[in-house]
This record gives sequence, structure tokens and C-alpha cells, in this order.
Amino acid sequence: MSTPKIQNKVKAIRWYRNLHRWLGIPLIIFFFLIGITSILLAWKKKVELLPPTLQTEVVDGTWILPSEMVKIGEQEMQKLGLDPSVDRLDVRPDKGVVKIKFKSHFTEVQLDGFSGKVLSVETRHSDWIEKVHDGSILDFYTTGNEGAKLTYSTLTALGLIFMSFSGYYLWYYPKLIRKLKTK
Repeated sequence: MSTPKIQNKVKAIRWYRNLHRWLGIPLIIFFFLIGITSILLAWKKKVELLPPTLQTEVVDGTWILPSEMVKIGEQEMQKLGLDPSVDRLDVRPDKGVVKIKFKSHFTEVQLDGFSGKVLSVETRHSDWIEKVHDGSILDFYTTGNEGAKLTYSTLTALGLIFMSFSGYYLWYYPKLIRKLKTK
């Protein structure tokens, strides 16, 4: 092969190397965050980032109304001085437990679904870690829409795709150049 083809490959390697380096420096922060939070989320039950689901002693019986569950959860948050706005109820019929989650903080109240007795009030660390993982933590504390999450996820994914693509060429082109030089 001719020298201009080799020179073009060398120029391409330099271009990819510079772009790979300058995009990689800021992206490494996001890749690091995603990697660490992925590990934490995978191990969330083993390292107790999620309050364990308790179980009631009642096997059969009549459940209290969801409106009563919400009221009990709101009262518990008022005692703690936290926003009582309920986001959702997570019903676990096989354990007789209801987990109450809130809109503006990561606290969880677990209730006995039959008596309404509060079984535990704990922080759900896995919820805020998940929000850091997908970028929605910014939306949670600011606008409430998904703008930051979509921007963060899209830019990080595109960055990872580009870093993989350019990394491949940084590995492949030197091999190709050596092969061209020996011909």
C-alpha cells in the first residue's frame, strides 16, 4: 500500500486519540457514578440499602382500608416533621404488610395490613441511589419533570457508544498500519 494511505490512518488515529481523551475525561465521572451505583443496586438487599420487608403474625383477616393506611403514614411523617404527601402504597399480601412511600423524601413506613400497626419507619437508601444512577436526582430536587434524567442518560449512553467505537479504532488502526507497512 502507498504511504498516503498509511498517513491517513495515522491522522485518523491521532484524531480519535484526541477526541477519545477529551471526551473521556468528563465522561469518566458519569461512568464511575453509573458503575458504583450499579454495584450498590445489585447488592441493595445484601448490604441493607433497602429496609427488609417485615411480616405480620396475622395469617387471615380483613385488611384495613387504603385510606386508613395513607392516614397512618401521613401521621408518622408529621411526627418526624417530614412532608406527609404519599406517593404510593406497596402491598405485600403474602406477608400482610403495606409499605408506604412518599413523594418528597426517601422514607418508608411499613404497616401491618390487618391492624394498621406501624412495624418500621426507615430510609430507603436504594431509592436515592437509583435516582443518582439514572440522573433523575436532579429532577427530584428541582423541576420534577424528566429533563435532567433524559439529558444525563442520553449523553452518557452516546458517550459510552462513542468511547467504545473510538477505543476499537485506537486498538485496531495500529495493527492495520503495521500490517500495511510490512506489505
